[in-house]
Amino acid sequence: MTLFDQTELFVPGSKGKKIFELPDGEVVLMDHFFNKAESDHYYETLLAQTPWREYQMPMYDKVVTAPRMIAWFEDAAASNNPTVPAFTPELTAIRSRVEAETQLCFNAVLLNLYRNGKDGVAWHSDKTNKSGIDPVIASVTFGEMRLFRLRHKTRKELPVVEIPLHHGSFLLMTGNTNSFWEHQVPKTTRDILPRINLTFRQVIRK
Repeated sequence: MTLFDQTELFVPGSKGKKIFELPDGEVVLMDHFFNKAESDHYYETLLAQTPWREYQMPMYDKVVTAPRMIAWFEDAAASNNPTVPAFTPELTAIRSRVEAETQLCFNAVLLNLYRNGKDGVAWHSDKTNKSGIDPVIASVTFGEMRLFRLRHKTRKELPVVEIPLHHGSFLLMTGNTNSFWEHQVPKTTRDILPRINLTFRQVIRK
């Protein structure tokens, strides 16, 4: 994985907390959740040291390679699969900050690497087989700013919500958000650097 020595291009958003007034949803954005030095460090470390992999996903009547790379980590106590890697020191430190803010516990994290503007994720709601019907989704971003978009599943009169996720930002989705809203990260034709997104999860093991 190539390291980019251009992290000065990654501009944090405005400081502060923003609560989005969404019907049937609870979404909070915190820019500058990690300061610039911390964000640069985590970006460079995760980009270089994470065991990124491509994966296949079904699309209509065929299987295609997803337009992004992923990695999945779990606490040893949460995992029943010895091949799943455990949290690294960096992931543990990031999780600790998230847990201190939310007063919640997370035992797994999905990392997504958007290598350039050609990578993205289509409209979807998170799967509920591992985290329950309305999972808490705690999302941290390092690297290039990308838009995070939300649309209501049934109330088509509601406008699409666009949230810029900057370097070092933290987005929290709770309540019934996953049941009533879909989200996406759209592709872009802009010439941009990579973005790393971490979504911390509460995996339920039976």
